[in-house]
Amino acid sequence: MSSVAERTPPTEARPARRRSSASIVQGLVIAIGFVMLVGGFAVLAVQYRPYKIPTGSMAPTLQIGDTVLAHTADGKSIGRGDIVVFQDSDWGDATLVKRVVAVGGDTVSGDREGRITVNGHRVEEPYLAKATVLTTEFSVTVPEGRLFLLGDFRGNSLDSRSHLEVASGSVPASAVKARVEAAILPMSRAGLEGRTTAFDELGAPRAHQAGALLPAAWTSVGGAALIVLASAAGWAVSLGRKLQGRRKA
Repeated sequence: MSSVAERTPPTEARPARRRSSASIVQGLVIAIGFVMLVGGFAVLAVQYRPYKIPTGSMAPTLQIGDTVLAHTADGKSIGRGDIVVFQDSDWGDATLVKRVVAVGGDTVSGDREGRITVNGHRVEEPYLAKATVLTTEFSVTVPEGRLFLLGDFRGNSLDSRSHLEVASGSVPASAVKARVEAAILPMSRAGLEGRTTAFDELGAPRAHQAGALLPAAWTSVGGAALIVLASAAGWAVSLGRKLQGRRKA
């Protein structure tokens, strides 16, 4: 009695799936998006710090409670017109925000309405709050290596005019921690702080333009958008193939 052993036919090895060109492009786009997202965020994290405005002395430019982003800066690079974050022991060692109106060697004077003259030039400051309270008249020469700072709300600001007995009201340039470039909260007031040209006729050092803040922010947003769009496109293609396969079946 003979038996025939049944042999199952060897299964043919299926060819390894090659990644489609679409999936390769998708992976590349996601990788680029990730680099943009992380790179932009890294620039913001390294170069910028958030600060909350403690008083209304910078109104209407900055309101009490606003959160701003400030670029870390060396006081030596600060120009007239820049809004700076600083800390000085002679001012109570608190973190404050004011506008630089004069630098070392400048002679600055102010009238009772808060208007200033620097080196004999009357400075027109369009960002000032309208004076409702008469202020202190003064005229001083700023020592070298120091800065003279005022609030934009001249009628309600404890600034260099309140400390004239100490180094003519100035603070050391080294007291500067950062330069304000944008408001981020509340959202209704979010935006870049535009560079003022009020002091340009005095020459250098001039107020600064916003640095890498806007490019870095847009790079991060663009990277996130690329990741989302590439992922969504990949999902849509995969779903389309599945539906097409079901129709054929």
